[in-house]
Amino acid sequence: MPYTYLPVAFFQNRFIPFTDAKISIATHALHYGTAAFGGLRGIIDPQNSQQVLLFRLDRHAARLSQSARFLHYDLPAEKIQASIVEFVRHNRPTKSFYIRPLVYTSDLGIAPRLHEVEKDCLIYGIELGDYLPADGVRCRISSWCRQEDRSLPLRGKISGAYITSSLAKTEAVASGFDEAILLTAQGKVSEATGMNIFIVRNGQLIAPDVCQDVLEGITRDSVLTIARDLGIPVAERPVDKSELYAAEEVFLSGTAAKITPVKQIESYELPSERPIANRLRSMLAAIVEDREPAYRNWVDRVPLT
Repeated sequence: MPYTYLPVAFFQNRFIPFTDAKISIATHALHYGTAAFGGLRGIIDPQNSQQVLLFRLDRHAARLSQSARFLHYDLPAEKIQASIVEFVRHNRPTKSFYIRPLVYTSDLGIAPRLHEVEKDCLIYGIELGDYLPADGVRCRISSWCRQEDRSLPLRGKISGAYITSSLAKTEAVASGFDEAILLTAQGKVSEATGMNIFIVRNGQLIAPDVCQDVLEGITRDSVLTIARDLGIPVAERPVDKSELYAAEEVFLSGTAAKITPVKQIESYELPSERPIANRLRSMLAAIVEDREPAYRNWVDRVPLT
């Protein structure tokens, strides 16, 4: 997929042209997956073209700071947040975009370790519309299992963990599907390749609980909060594979994916009526666009002038 990159990157603690932000082929993180990343969307304020809206910037910064700690890197959330705001101001975007901050072991070396290794943080961005088809995706159950938290810290977005997502995504596309659903080593539903998953059964919104090796997604948390506020019954619990086929609705959530309905899993067609997913998607869009006063604290406003 060709991307249009924002012109300015934050690299080695300064803002420089994106095309000048380069790392060595000997960079430690490149060889060992010793990095962690975040991702958040920004949009031009529909009411003010000279202002950018960022969705839940504080939560994204806090999670990246937590991920950095897994790499033995002390990077305060406040510093991440301030750098992202300045990044937006330097780029002055004119279209919806996606911000990718990355913390990584920037040292050059061949020893797989986290001690006595230099670390750094970079930020770049791309213009981004819909990541997945808005009308829904077709999913298969992956032959690859989601990793377990006892093998790596799944409460962080550790870059090395995404080899499993990459294998599962390619396997799904190669077999005629759009996306993959990963099960845990115990056979319970975990998540998709870069998204959390929800099902609806008997009018209840159900999410695999955090003990199913899921990433603690910020959009996931937002969906659960909105659903409770709207009076939709909510449960977080283990989900069996067969429940996917029996569900009234299935949808994926994530920063890039937003809320994307699932229209087929394996050979099972899912109902085309999705009242709960549609209601949540409409509400989330209104919040992101700063049209819901009750959720104004979820939106950061960055003036470009």
